[in-house]
This record gives sequence, C-alpha cells and structure tokens, in this order.
Amino acid sequence: MTAEKRRAWISLGANLGDPKAALAAALQEVARIPGVFSVRASRFYDTSPVDSSGPDYVNAAAVLETTLTPEALLGELQRIELAHGRVRPAGVHNAPRTLDLDLLAFEGETRATRALTLPHPRMEERLFVLVPLLELEPGWRSPEGVAGGDLVEAVRRRDPGQRIRLLG
Repeated sequence: MTAEKRRAWISLGANLGDPKAALAAALQEVARIPGVFSVRASRFYDTSPVDSSGPDYVNAAAVLETTLTPEALLGELQRIELAHGRVRPAGVHNAPRTLDLDLLAFEGETRATRALTLPHPRMEERLFVLVPLLELEPGWRSPEGVAGGDLVEAVRRRDPGQRIRLLG
C-alpha cells in the first residue's frame, strides 16, 4: 500500500553566514528528502529580527508534497539544519542562526506534543512567515484557523515595527 501524498508548509530563515545561499541550498536538500515529491517556494525576503538579535534575516516559505509523517518530516528538516551548522544554545531563545526550518502546517494534521505543534503556534505573529506564505498560497486557510484561517487579516494585525522587504 502506498502512503497518501499530503501537503506540508515550511518556513525558512537564516541571518548568519550567507543566508540566501543557505536557503537556496536547503530548498534543494528538502527536495531530495525521500518521500518528498515536489517543493514550491516563495521568493526571498529581507526581514527584521523578531524576538531575536543579530543581523537581519532572509526568509521564505515553501509547500511540499510528501508521504512522510509530520514527525518524520520534522526530523529531516532538523537534520538539514544541523548539516548547515545550526546551533541551539541552552537557555537562548531565538538565537541568530545559520538556518531555521520550521514545519508550519501539515494537511489533515493538528497536534500539540512536546516535539511538535501543528499548526505552528506563533506563525500568525510573524510577518516573515505570513508574507511569504501568502505569496505562495494566496487563498490558504490554516487548520485550526490561524487568524480564523485568514492570513490577510493576520498580516493586517501584525506589529508595524516588523519590517519585511522583497529581495531583488
């Protein structure tokens, strides 16, 4: 029996090293994960840090078609982060990073476990997630209704201090 293909949405970000190169490489690596059949990505955005320090970030979003479980996909995303030198310093929340790959949502799945919460609990607070996601999926409605499922409304409600600019 073949596993059913479902869509998963991820956010990509980096602000150390060469962030654009890291995101481009990560997208290629995600596309090579066994069980991932397609990857469609937004353009890259320059964004101000949110609850973080260090230089500005480069962010994007992607939608994948996969037969993996959410937990298996998360494990693969974390493996790619580690291969790019991702460090999670103890006691430091949202430290600057060489690569961050967050699983935002997974078609047909909601959960709240120690390892994984779907949809991502803070995605509606972050323009660096919402704007690339809207570019990629203009009519997307999240499970469990991020902002009631309306991403445009979530963008309108965000802190005007969050800066986001499309990279050329």
